[in-house]
Amino acid sequence: MDIIVSTIEMYLGYIGYVWAKSEQLAGYLGYTPDHEIIVSCVFMFLNSCIGIVKDIPFKVYHTFVLEERHGFNKQTIGFFIKDQIKAFVVMQVLMIPIVSAIIYIVQHGGEHFFLWLWLFCGIVGLALMTIYPAVMLRCSTNGPLRKSIEDLAASLKFPLTKLLVVEGSKRSAHSNAYFYGLWKSKRIVLFDTLLLNKGKKEEEIENKEDIGKGCTDEEVLAVLGHELGHWKLGHVNKNIIIMQANLLFNFLIFSYLFKFDAFYLALGLPKGKKPILVGLLVILTYVLAAYNVVVHYLMTVLSRKFEYQADAFAKNLGFADKLKDSLIKLNIDNLGFPYYDKFYSAWHHSHPTLLQRIEALKDSKKSKNGEKY
Repeated sequence: MDIIVSTIEMYLGYIGYVWAKSEQLAGYLGYTPDHEIIVSCVFMFLNSCIGIVKDIPFKVYHTFVLEERHGFNKQTIGFFIKDQIKAFVVMQVLMIPIVSAIIYIVQHGGEHFFLWLWLFCGIVGLALMTIYPAVMLRCSTNGPLRKSIEDLAASLKFPLTKLLVVEGSKRSAHSNAYFYGLWKSKRIVLFDTLLLNKGKKEEEIENKEDIGKGCTDEEVLAVLGHELGHWKLGHVNKNIIIMQANLLFNFLIFSYLFKFDAFYLALGLPKGKKPILVGLLVILTYVLAAYNVVVHYLMTVLSRKFEYQADAFAKNLGFADKLKDSLIKLNIDNLGFPYYDKFYSAWHHSHPTLLQRIEALKDSKKSKNGEKY
């Protein structure tokens, strides 16, 4: 669907039309088309508004038809609308200063502006990875499970500073667990759906479809053993390095191509009009499309390798059986399919299938290379 929509937009000169309207609206505010930063911010705002109109029918269908049909949706219409409004406002608050800074850097950064652009975006990306969850996640947990998690983290020298539980059940019945934070300040995040029925009697469960869902404390620890394996084996840092190297390459290509007239003429912009933001979007999205497909596949291959390694790490901690139980339970709770065509799975899935992971965990050796982590 995205391919069809983007092709129609290119054919009709959608981007050129929205840019012209942005210049017109900026003019009403007292700015000429030469004020590229202002026009670009207006362009981003208009594009976001149009994007909502394009995307909302698909989001409504996904949430209130597909997710509802299978018992995952927990949102009311009112909650859904508030979520969309908040997401839109947060996006504008973040994107307007970021877009302004990007254009300023390209305009004033000299011949090697791509290095400054890469440095800026890298810092912003790392900051958002740390600040956004810290602001949005506020629920903490106590009890025996907390003590077990803290003991596990301490045994691995994981610098745990906070354990949080997200009220994901207000939106969806899907489960998750992860950690975030930089250097010596890490936080572990559990979705309450992972612990959905922990300690509850059947009559206390509001939604009867949720009876029997959720993991035991030992199974949660096994899941966290897997997640901590990603940290101990340096998977997060490796991904960050790869992402930053890829970002630098993208900006380098942009610096060579963004003044090429044909890109802008093809999008319906008048001759000589070469907005930086439009050039960035076109080159990163369309010109590098084939490259991005290759990178996406290679990252999928690497991700699957990391998942096997994290499973082996949890197994070496003594969680093999409980990890298998949790994987089966989470697959059932999330209505996952245990088997896929191997070529389809290799292309589309960042994680091995359930059966592949269970088979790897059954291996009599402690790890695939015979080493102990």
